[in-house]
Amino acid sequence: MKKNLLKCVTFVFIILICIISLVKLSIPKENNSESEGAKTSSVKKSNPVSFRPYKDPDDIAPEGSWNEKSESKAYPKINNKEKNLSIRVSLKGNRVYLLKNNKVVYTMLSTAGMFKGGKSMTPTGTFKIRSNRGETFFNKKLNEGAHNWTSWDPTNVYLFHSVPTKENGKFNIKEANKLGKDQGSHGCIRLSIPDSHWLMKNIPVGTKVVIKND
Repeated sequence: MKKNLLKCVTFVFIILICIISLVKLSIPKENNSESEGAKTSSVKKSNPVSFRPYKDPDDIAPEGSWNEKSESKAYPKINNKEKNLSIRVSLKGNRVYLLKNNKVVYTMLSTAGMFKGGKSMTPTGTFKIRSNRGETFFNKKLNEGAHNWTSWDPTNVYLFHSVPTKENGKFNIKEANKLGKDQGSHGCIRLSIPDSHWLMKNIPVGTKVVIKND
């Protein structure tokens, strides 16, 4: 009788140990899975490549190249009567695309508005290139200027322009190095010096500009 009772107690004790061990093993796996998922999600959100609607061309300049063309090839030839031309801006992807017949013909490194509360300081939507453009400006309120500006906003508040300049006219290298890497402007869209100059001189008035987060 005592032997049978001892066997039963031992059996129950073994079962309890097994159950406790299984529970302990299962909990960390679930937590690890959630943690890994969160890390993956975080990486995806912080990776500009995942927000770009088009793949970078093979000849694109290294990010941060603010004093040279974004592509080594020649800029596309366009005329003032182009009707099949459009510009696509990816705010989180840090790219500006020039399209002909909905096909990318040139890709530019860019830096757009900083994100505050999950929203960019650059407005999204569909706009068009205005006639307002110029060689240089300086905004005393923001203590920032730029070269080669082209307006795409009815109020001329938001522009395409070069990387920013300081009050003394020199380029702000710290901000310029963000080109193609990160957001940083107060709402305008920054381009390299050559890209902004070409756009100012060549993009026809009325060209459609589509701005999206991705």
